[in-house]
Amino acid sequence: MRGLAVVIMIQCHTFNSYARLDIRDGGPYVLSQFVGGMAAPLFLFMAGMTMAFQMDSLERREPALLRRWLISLKRAGYILLLAFLFRFSNWLLSFPKGTMQEMLKVDILNCMAAALMALSALAVFDARNRARYALAAGLAIAALAPVMSNLNWAGKPALLQEYLVPVAAHNRFPFFPCAAYSAFGLAVGTIVKRTPEERFERVMQWSVLIGLGLILVAQYLSNIPYSIYPKSDFWLNNPTLILIRVGVSLLMMAGAYLWTDYAAGPAWSWMQCLGKNSLMVYWVHVMMVYGILSAPIKRAMSAWQAALATALVVVLMVWLSARWMTWKQRQATGHLTTDAANSQSPTDSKAPSLLRRVWGSARP
Repeated sequence: MRGLAVVIMIQCHTFNSYARLDIRDGGPYVLSQFVGGMAAPLFLFMAGMTMAFQMDSLERREPALLRRWLISLKRAGYILLLAFLFRFSNWLLSFPKGTMQEMLKVDILNCMAAALMALSALAVFDARNRARYALAAGLAIAALAPVMSNLNWAGKPALLQEYLVPVAAHNRFPFFPCAAYSAFGLAVGTIVKRTPEERFERVMQWSVLIGLGLILVAQYLSNIPYSIYPKSDFWLNNPTLILIRVGVSLLMMAGAYLWTDYAAGPAWSWMQCLGKNSLMVYWVHVMMVYGILSAPIKRAMSAWQAALATALVVVLMVWLSARWMTWKQRQATGHLTTDAANSQSPTDSKAPSLLRRVWGSARP
C-alpha cells in the first residue's frame, strides 16, 4: 500500500514539474494530478496506522500513562525534525535562489508531525477507547475545517494560518482538514492491530463495505444544494472530500491485503522495496524533479515525454531503494556475525541486545 502511494506521488510530481503549460488542461495531465491527489492522504492515513501499531506496543510494555504519551510525542517530534531538515536541504540545493519562505513551507512532513503530536495524547487510553477517540477526532477535524477556514485570519501570522487552514494561493498541507486522515488511520490501525489472524479477512471485507459506503454517501452529500456551512470549498476544506478519500484508502488497504496474501509470491517486490524506503524516495525524488539541476527541462515536456520521465524516475528510485536495502542487510549481517563470534554461548546475556540491534538495522 505504501509502495503504491510512492508511485502515485512520483508520477504526480514528475508531471507537475516537467509538463508544458499548454498541455495542463488536457486529459493526461489532469488525470495525473487527480490520481496524484491521493498520495498525501494515503501517507497521512498510513502514518496514523503506524502510530496505532506503536501505541499498541507501548500499551503492552509501558504501564506509565505519562511515559506512553511522551514517547509518542517524541516520535512525532522526530518527524518534525525531519521536515525541517528536508526543507533545509531543498533550500541549500536551490542556493542562491532559495528564500526563507522555502525553509518555512508547510509540507506534508510538517502536517504529519503536527497531526501525530495532537494524536499522541491518545496513547494513554486502552485500544478500544483509543479507536473511538481517534475516530471522533477525525470526524471533528474534518467537520471543523470549513469553520476554521472562514475565521478572520487578518493580522494573524501567515505561518500560523498555513499550518492550520488551507490558503488558496498556496498548495500546502494544513492541520484542518489534513490531520483527519491520520486520525482515521489511527482508528483503523488500532482495529487491525487487535484483530486475530483468523478474523482478518472479515475485517478486510468490512473495510470494502465501509469504504464503498463512505464514497457513495459523501459523493451524494457533496452534490446536494444544501449545506450546514455558509461557505466551503470541495477541494480545500469540505468534509465530504475527506470521507471520500478515507473510503478510497480503506478500499486500497483491502486490495493491498488481497494482493499480498493471494497474488504476490514470496519473491522480491519492487513496489514493497519502494514502500520500505518511502522517506528516502520522497526526499531524493523531490530534489531530482524540482531541484535546480532539472531547470532546463522543467515545463518543457509533452504528455508522453513526461510519462517516460516518470517511468525513468520510478526505475531509478527502485534501484536506489534496492541498493539501500542491500547495504542495510550487509550491515545487519556484519553485526550478527561479529556478535556471534564474540558470544560465549547460545545463552549469553548479550543475545537480547543482539536481536534488538539486528531488528533495528533491518527496519525500514
